Amino acid sequence: MESLLAWFDRNARDLPWRRTRDPYGVWISEVMLQQTQVRTVVGYWERWMRELPDVASLAEAADDRVLKLWEGLGYYSRARNLQRAARRIVGVHGGRFPEAHADLLELPGVGRYTAGAIASIAFDQPQPILDGNVIRVLSRIGAIPGDPKSKPVSERLWSEAAQLVGEAAAAEGAGTRRCARFNQALMELGATVCTPTSPNCPACPWSQACHAHARKEVDRFPETAVRPTVTARFVATAILRHQGRLLVHRREGGDVNAGFWEFPNEEIRKDQDPGPVLARWLSLGSVAWTPLADLRHAITRYRFTQRIVLADASPDLARLSGEWRWATPEELESLALTGAHRRLFRRLRDDGLA
Repeated sequence: MESLLAWFDRNARDLPWRRTRDPYGVWISEVMLQQTQVRTVVGYWERWMRELPDVASLAEAADDRVLKLWEGLGYYSRARNLQRAARRIVGVHGGRFPEAHADLLELPGVGRYTAGAIASIAFDQPQPILDGNVIRVLSRIGAIPGDPKSKPVSERLWSEAAQLVGEAAAAEGAGTRRCARFNQALMELGATVCTPTSPNCPACPWSQACHAHARKEVDRFPETAVRPTVTARFVATAILRHQGRLLVHRREGGDVNAGFWEFPNEEIRKDQDPGPVLARWLSLGSVAWTPLADLRHAITRYRFTQRIVLADASPDLARLSGEWRWATPEELESLALTGAHRRLFRRLRDDGLA
């Protein structure tokens, strides 16, 4: 216990959200860090906190502004849930961030891990946390067999985490804010020392107590399930130009990326020609398409290939369902685009096509 806290005090990375005890700032960082690397989050978090520094400003912000600040982080339901939660805090808690763990769990998008992180880090409560880094540390320390995502193993790990943070809260000495420091130390250990591959066991303050290390089976734990098969998907994407503007449409509610803008696109088979598919959808008739280089990106187990075609054409927007607009390159800079289409727009601009 004390060795881990001492190690953390010496080795903790200087991250901007660690310089505050504001539960709002802690909350934003924890949500951003889900599925996203720390080095990416730093800039996003700092920009977000400048633009929307508190619960009230997030609750009152226009949806487009929130999505624009989140642009590029992916998993965009996180941004929408942040704003829904902020509005609940304003409406139910009078704008004061709730401290009770049960109240935190009632916020949209806040689950067991996020509630525990806010309660322990911001309010120094003895609430457990269990993210990927902590799962790895605890699985190796105890040489715990089985898939951590299975209910029995998951509950065992939660129980272990709860016991440890409870012991940290009850122990004497070694400074203050022990719950906050202990939970952050667990995450830091997994992120920087007890890494998925090539862990630095000699630098670990808990190596002498680690069962996996003693058995020389560190690489065995955690025992994750077989990864699902990667699936290739193909998307026809149209770049339509008219009088110096590019055609984009906004994803409607219910879509994965609802509220974000994209270039017209339709999923196709690998062997389909993108031009005719897009021409039929957009009612363009005969169009002289220019093929552009494919653009690839991955989302979970899917590997997407965008088959991109360019044309100077002007479809009748009145005949298309949903929200459409012709945007100048300057306007596209200010719109919230999905990550893949932001990359595409930057490539078009760099190539002098936009």
